[in-house]
Amino acid sequence: MTDQTPNAQFQASSFMDGANADYIDQLQARYASDPNSVDAQWAEFFRALGESEADARKAASGPSWARADWPPQPVDDLTGALTGEWPVALPAKEAKAAGQKIAAKASEQAVNLTDAQLQRAVLDSIRALMVIRAYRIRGHLAADLDPLGMQEKTEHPELDPASYGFTEADLDRPIFIDNVLGLTHASMRQIIDILKRTYCGTFALQYMHISNPEEAAWLKERIEGYGKEIAFTREGRKAILNKLVEAEGYEKFLHVKYMGTKRFGLDGGEALIPAMEQIIKRGGALGVKEIVIGMPHRGRLNILANVMAKPYKAIFNEFQGGSYKPDEVEGSGDVKYHLGASSDRTFDGNTIHLSLTANPSHLEAVNPVVLGKVRAKQDQLNDTNDRIAVLPILLHGDAAFAGQGVVAECLQLSGIKGHRTGGCIHIIVNNQIGFTTAPHFSRTSPYPTDIALMVEAPIFHVNGDDPEAVVHAARVATEFRQKFHKDVVIDIFCYRRFGHNEGDEPMFTNPVMYAHIRKQKTTLQLYTERLVKDGLIPEGEIEDMKAAFQAKLNEEFEAGKEYRPNKADWLDGRWKTLQPQDTANYQRGETWIKPETLAEIGAALTRAPDGFNLHKTVARQLEGKRKMFESGKGFDWATAEALAFGSLQVEGFPVRLSGQDCTRGTFSQRHSAFVDQQTEERYYPLNHIRAGQARYEVIDSMLSEYAVLGFEYGYSLSEPNALTLWEGQFGDFANGAQIMFDQFVNSAESKWLRMSGLVVLLPHGFEGQGPEHSSARLERFLQLSAEENWTVANCSTPANYFHILRRQLHRDFRKPLILMTPKSLLRHPMCVSEAGDFCTGSTFHRVLWDDAQKGNSELKLKSDDQIRRVVMCSGKVYYDLLAERDARGLDDVYLLRVEQLYPVPTVSLSVELARFPGADFVWCQEEPKNQGAWSFIEPELEALLTKTRGTTIRARYAGRVASASPATGLASRHKAEQTALVNDALTI
Repeated sequence: MTDQTPNAQFQASSFMDGANADYIDQLQARYASDPNSVDAQWAEFFRALGESEADARKAASGPSWARADWPPQPVDDLTGALTGEWPVALPAKEAKAAGQKIAAKASEQAVNLTDAQLQRAVLDSIRALMVIRAYRIRGHLAADLDPLGMQEKTEHPELDPASYGFTEADLDRPIFIDNVLGLTHASMRQIIDILKRTYCGTFALQYMHISNPEEAAWLKERIEGYGKEIAFTREGRKAILNKLVEAEGYEKFLHVKYMGTKRFGLDGGEALIPAMEQIIKRGGALGVKEIVIGMPHRGRLNILANVMAKPYKAIFNEFQGGSYKPDEVEGSGDVKYHLGASSDRTFDGNTIHLSLTANPSHLEAVNPVVLGKVRAKQDQLNDTNDRIAVLPILLHGDAAFAGQGVVAECLQLSGIKGHRTGGCIHIIVNNQIGFTTAPHFSRTSPYPTDIALMVEAPIFHVNGDDPEAVVHAARVATEFRQKFHKDVVIDIFCYRRFGHNEGDEPMFTNPVMYAHIRKQKTTLQLYTERLVKDGLIPEGEIEDMKAAFQAKLNEEFEAGKEYRPNKADWLDGRWKTLQPQDTANYQRGETWIKPETLAEIGAALTRAPDGFNLHKTVARQLEGKRKMFESGKGFDWATAEALAFGSLQVEGFPVRLSGQDCTRGTFSQRHSAFVDQQTEERYYPLNHIRAGQARYEVIDSMLSEYAVLGFEYGYSLSEPNALTLWEGQFGDFANGAQIMFDQFVNSAESKWLRMSGLVVLLPHGFEGQGPEHSSARLERFLQLSAEENWTVANCSTPANYFHILRRQLHRDFRKPLILMTPKSLLRHPMCVSEAGDFCTGSTFHRVLWDDAQKGNSELKLKSDDQIRRVVMCSGKVYYDLLAERDARGLDDVYLLRVEQLYPVPTVSLSVELARFPGADFVWCQEEPKNQGAWSFIEPELEALLTKTRGTTIRARYAGRVASASPATGLASRHKAEQTALVNDALTI
């Protein structure tokens, strides 16, 4: 008996569900058209269903929303193509157009084609174009790029004409290709020859990821077709040879004279030197006036000598233990392969200024610094549209380019309005290894350059042992950058002859590669053989060239023994009006402004264009500002900042502020731009103070700290006469840029004699909002403080903030400024200043007095000799202490603010502390004991107090206990901790 249970019925019909359903629908449609076209059992099944023929066809035709032209038919299906009946619209049109062109060409020569001949001709054309496209997209994968010949050869069927239906008998048949490759007709054999030469030789261009048709077409036109081969004149080839002689000869000389000494030589990558020469030469012809270079260790000494023209004797002197700077110039100095240089080079009557940026061992950290320097130089030249006059060149190692995240950040900056530089030329010296790490361990992509695909940069892959291919790539890359103002990448496949450095033994970890390298002829040897074979030079001439260069190096080596640098270039150019800091004499700087200037800026800050649709909250803020300027009272933090910016602008100093959301301000306090609520048009009031003023540029940066801070630091290196600021959205965001602080901002003057006036704004303060965004890690900046390398401050009044910003440009030296900026104090009713605090005679105070002395407190303090306690503090906690002290009526407790924490204002503090002969001393801070200023300031206070009293005295600590986390995330616990630390500070 048949099982009729529901489960049995489901199992019996389950073949109709899932993946089989579409197949059954198609079978039913065939049955509806012809019952005999399906198996008898299926016919019986469909007959039993009893569905109409129309319903069966409708089910088989798919959903009602399906596209009639999708999926497309294969290219081989040309039935009806010539008549326009092909179901795929675009290929059908192309096929029809091709047929019409072919027929017209045949008719011009009195040849009539049959339909079959025409269809075959069209098929040939389409298939040929498919082959050409395949080579454009993937030809680089079959290129001859590895000088060592160690890359595995992979078959690429898409590059084989046989994959498209061409047999050996078809290869010599003329095919209509309509001027693709520059030819009207060509045989498949000719087409493959051109394509292999163009895309699969020692030069391989990767560009089909570029979506801009003009850029892609230009590159195609530049390299494809007859007459587009890599070709150099006799003089050009000899110039390449000369640079190879210098590059190799210099490295060999150093290897002999300083065996085993680290120099990170260019051995194996010497083709870089003539490539750099070509960029300078071609760039100069195309409008480049200045080039800024950033690079890692490898090859730096060769670049310094043979591109930057640094005297060989100067470098030899450094190898012998000499300094790169005059003896009277102080500083720690740095190793040879970190140093920078600058020079002028002239090619074909065009003089180009070159500068190589000094940088640390942190690979790729110099990248944003170079870009920032370039942007500043472009702004100085007013080259703010195409930005072609100043060119950045960044050199990279293959492992670093693929592995360091700052590379991606800088690529992203390349197209952003506030940070673009008109395109950077990236050159990868592709060692095919990173120290001891093989590529398959260090990246997932085929090339180290694949990160550059995200900005659609063209990528030139070249074999480093073909210097002509390398120089050709450099020339085309330079032309592309100058025309399209975009980044471009040159990937030079080479090798390291001596391992990671000259003291390394690469056979430990890479024996197979280095067995190949030991047998490998040098690039110069290979190129010499090539030129001899071509009859360009006689066999013995190259030895004479080498000998002459070695003789020159020997002369320079001897001269290096007595060489002494007579000049440091750190105060040249735009820095020539500045001086090294006189640490013995404090420069206060004339930072006050006239009342008329204050009123003029106030008018601009509170004025919007007629008909401008302001947000109602912003309108209320403007009304509040208007009252400040009318009354001369109640100036808040944001208004003081705008006054500092505006007053510098009217004095001729540009202001550049960059950071995440800094136009509005993280706390909606700044509103540098008014935004029309209907059109989103932006109006910048600080750019409308008076005619002839300097520019205010405020940039909402991309979500990066490392690259953006590095960029602004670089900008400050090139432009000492602008106030350049970077603002962290919260102070702890500086963590993401710690490398820039450690390696550049705090130590570059000591290591490389490079001043910077960069201002770093870091919102800081404990308001019960949790461990994230409470602390800007003040302790870290103080720990890095020495030799007056920068200023670290935590201001507590708008006026002091105003003056410290202006002081940056009103002294005859520059120092970075690290500022803890407020959050809750932005709107605190007591954190305000008066007009007189900004005007004639006012100044920045490193130490600020108790507000009770200014009449800002209802409490009247006792005389200094009756003060029993002095509570010292910095920043926001002052207002908590002030409120509680006044509430308790403690008239014998004095609150002293240290506004500038470093350099420690020892003279001012000594004067203030000596006022209170009977007091004890407390340091109060919000931060945990192991954080904040305590660990730094405590020994300084002990020394000052002991000197003042003549006996050992130490300040007592009042604050949070030591903690691994910056702050609690519980509001109740925060309030209890804050109450406790204030009470501890005030209780006697």
